[in-house]
Amino acid sequence: MSKRSILVVDDEPDIRNLVQEILVDEGFSVTAAENAEQAKQRIGEFQPDLILLDIWMPDIDGITLLKEWKEQDNIDAAVVMMSGHGNVETAVEATRHGAYDFIEKPLSIAKLLLTIKHALETTSLQQENLQLQHSGFNKIQPIGKSPQINQLRDQLRRIASHDTPVIMLGESGTDKELYARYLHSISPRKDGPFITISVSALNKDHAENELFGIETDNQLQPGYLDRAQGGALFIKDIAELNSQLQSRLHDVLETKSFSHVGGTDAINLDTRIISATRYDIEQLINDGKFRDDLYYLLNILPVNIPALREHFEDVPAILEYYVNFFIETEGLPYRRFSVAAQNRLRTYNWPGNIRELKNLVQRMLIMGTQETIEIEEVETALGNIDNKTTASNSGSFNFDLPLREARENFEKAYLEYQLEKANGSVSKVATIVGMERTHLYRKLKTLGIELK
Repeated sequence: MSKRSILVVDDEPDIRNLVQEILVDEGFSVTAAENAEQAKQRIGEFQPDLILLDIWMPDIDGITLLKEWKEQDNIDAAVVMMSGHGNVETAVEATRHGAYDFIEKPLSIAKLLLTIKHALETTSLQQENLQLQHSGFNKIQPIGKSPQINQLRDQLRRIASHDTPVIMLGESGTDKELYARYLHSISPRKDGPFITISVSALNKDHAENELFGIETDNQLQPGYLDRAQGGALFIKDIAELNSQLQSRLHDVLETKSFSHVGGTDAINLDTRIISATRYDIEQLINDGKFRDDLYYLLNILPVNIPALREHFEDVPAILEYYVNFFIETEGLPYRRFSVAAQNRLRTYNWPGNIRELKNLVQRMLIMGTQETIEIEEVETALGNIDNKTTASNSGSFNFDLPLREARENFEKAYLEYQLEKANGSVSKVATIVGMERTHLYRKLKTLGIELK
């Protein structure tokens, strides 16, 4: 894979050179510009994936340059603004004109690298969506023609034009985010951002700052709510919010405004809140773990996502979709499921729902050698799954534990297994389990897993 490229635009040579050296050491391809005119020139030559742009420069200021780029629509790069003399108004204006984030000087190298990582991940996802759309894929279109999916599609179309909060309810693996994205794509806010928060991945010590943004010394570090202005905020794992965040989110929904941590001004909420959970929230309310008044505000428009076994007749269409998906996005060889294989998969229980089906298709395309996937190959794959499940269930797992403790025990066993399989490589495990490396390190520490 080629190196990701970054353009550093700053009129201070010491900062420009220091940032360039650090980023090169981190494996990026970096070029620099000392003013706006040079930056315009470098854009055409270099075509960066990300731009670090100083606000105060001698010829044209960074905000004006950003507005020019966005109006001309000639850059796909994420833009992160930098300033030692910024204030809240400047930061808000920068994000309104399309900046991904705003970093204060003197620069914190740890924050700089983390911001770059998040910005590149967001840009990659946006580009992937565009590529899929251009190649004939509509990644956010619900797949299937069963009565359940048709009814769900109709429900989402009916509620799309309203800004009322929506909560997606369904088992793990049912791809609730797909339906949230579909809802956003057919709403009047479709041209605005779709920002996703995974509650379980928030930094426990700074979760409030990450969600609401923070003001310090009249400067702003935008939060998820800032970035979602004009669009939608999708909150995964809403049931895992701590009591403090539940209280603040309740106030946001009730007043339709929010304030930054450390700030006093109320900011009008121009965001649709879509949340999701696999938990029984009413039970959590009875257990005193979730606020009933917050639930009532979130639950105005509940959307129940069916388990795959409840619309099994859609399995052949979903199989076909993911075969084409992996051929297009990963260059995997074409293989087709025989009728017998499709029928077998229609009758499978799919405990992992859509996510399990997607993983099975990917494994079949990678491991198989024949063009046709016959029922014997499917039986072998399902047998391996069943054997692993049986081995796990028949071991020392205690089904009488409270849910939270049982989940922690499973997560610990699961991550220890993945670490052993990856020879202790946290980077590989992060890729396999779909977590950011920093969040995975935090999870390992929380679960008491020592790295060898």
